[in-house]
Amino acid sequence: MSERPRDLRGGRDVVGGRRAAAEAIRAGHAQELLIARGARGSQGLRAVLEAARAVGVPIRETDRAELERSAPDSQGVVAVVRLAGRGSPATLGERELAEYAFDDEAIVVILDGITDPQNLGAAARSAEAAGAAVLVSRVHRAAAVTPAAIRASAGALLHLPHARVANIPRAIQRLQDAGFFVVGLAGDAQHDVFEEACPEGRVAIVIGSEGDGLARLTRERCDTLVRLPMRGRVGSLNASASLAAALYAYVLPSRPR
Repeated sequence: MSERPRDLRGGRDVVGGRRAAAEAIRAGHAQELLIARGARGSQGLRAVLEAARAVGVPIRETDRAELERSAPDSQGVVAVVRLAGRGSPATLGERELAEYAFDDEAIVVILDGITDPQNLGAAARSAEAAGAAVLVSRVHRAAAVTPAAIRASAGALLHLPHARVANIPRAIQRLQDAGFFVVGLAGDAQHDVFEEACPEGRVAIVIGSEGDGLARLTRERCDTLVRLPMRGRVGSLNASASLAAALYAYVLPSRPR
């Protein structure tokens, strides 16, 4: 009889896929690594195993069917992690966000109502790659940090501090009080990202929901609005693609290299 992975119990969860598992190990959140019995020793698998051994994460073999039941498309590798409580990825509340020790050139990404875990993960991946200090999202009516979101983020959600707040406009106000210039991305903004330079210093960029964009109160709280120029026949990009474009075309050029 095959061993059953110990997942979804006691606040533990599983993250499938070699890259996401490797990032869970590097971020210090992996409690155990499960690999499919007889898995081929590819370069990607060897890298995950080496990372686990280097920090003493236990490695256990189990049947591939068991892995796939726990994490579809696991690529034969699953990391057991804790997504809540002690040892979980850094989750901040509104007070911790207000007291966070930001650098002078810090970037914060705010997601106003992103409900799709895939979009949350993709946005987190772009934010972490661009060097964002914190990701901010809603507590209610928004995607939570789930294994699917972590997989979509390629493990970035395990590295990036994540503030979950009840009120996005109030969180924006707290960031403004901390010296942030807040930029909302809106399709009907007067200026595009190439016409209005991103200010130096602390900057927060706000992305609205997949269907409705920025909520009215969020939009009113922003210091300025910019849009992405759309030169093709498609009228818009999805939220995570818009964030990536804004970070790399608008925010990062204003940062020290």
